[in-house]
Amino acid sequence: MTKTEMLSARQTLIREELEAGTGAAIGMAVDGSKSRTGLRIWFADLEERHGPVAELRPYGLKGYAVTLGFGAFAGEVVRRIACAVPEDVRLARALVASIDSSVEVEIQGQDKADWKITSGDFRMTAITRNLPRDPEVALTEVSRDTIVPMMAAMAELIGYDVIDEDDIGEPEYEGAELVSTVRRRERNPRNRLLCIRLHGEICACCGVDPRETYGAAGSIIEVHHLEPLSLLKEPRPYDPARDLAPLCPNCHRAAHTRRPEPWSLEELRELMAVPMGKAGAQ
Repeated sequence: MTKTEMLSARQTLIREELEAGTGAAIGMAVDGSKSRTGLRIWFADLEERHGPVAELRPYGLKGYAVTLGFGAFAGEVVRRIACAVPEDVRLARALVASIDSSVEVEIQGQDKADWKITSGDFRMTAITRNLPRDPEVALTEVSRDTIVPMMAAMAELIGYDVIDEDDIGEPEYEGAELVSTVRRRERNPRNRLLCIRLHGEICACCGVDPRETYGAAGSIIEVHHLEPLSLLKEPRPYDPARDLAPLCPNCHRAAHTRRPEPWSLEELRELMAVPMGKAGAQ
């Protein structure tokens, strides 16, 4: 199977990886307009010409090139991105920075550390070389490790949000507004993506790797916000690399059994070390 045929056949895989990482519906189509056939990828609700578009094409013998730009009528989205709050900008930059150093990332006319989008002329290119010989493995790798963080960065800047019924309604107790902030950060798929890319999928509290226990059904690690609620109003910028930790569902739920300030990981480990039936005696 040629790379072109592989691109066409693996659209479902790429779409699933992107939708899980960005939290947005993805549209894509095979593009044969250039010398090497590739895929064009965009956010489905914006349509191809009205938002960011990524092009995935074979590069050399064992590589792929990903080019990210904007459609011809993306002015409204570009203006929205230009107004993104600092927290979203930091997360978007961190997602791009999480791409492996072996991938050649270039942002046209800008530094990779503090890039920004101010016009539809923005271009980001990532070239991956020397991928595995197996074309299916290679395509899976470039999709997960390069396209996903690039498009997730765009999703964060655009403002795709995750709304949960628990976040709707009047505050239940003092500090509920801060709890809502934490919930949104924990449920944001881009935060989860970055947390896992930086810290892996082993629970930071109990050390369990759900993938070893459940195999193909083990991608259930969750993201936990480490900073105590009482400190959320401090001026220190939110840093997903430092403020988030991967937890298994059990440890995550246990951490939030105390409100408004959850149990710290150290406190949870101490509780886990106490034999059953003796916790109340201490």
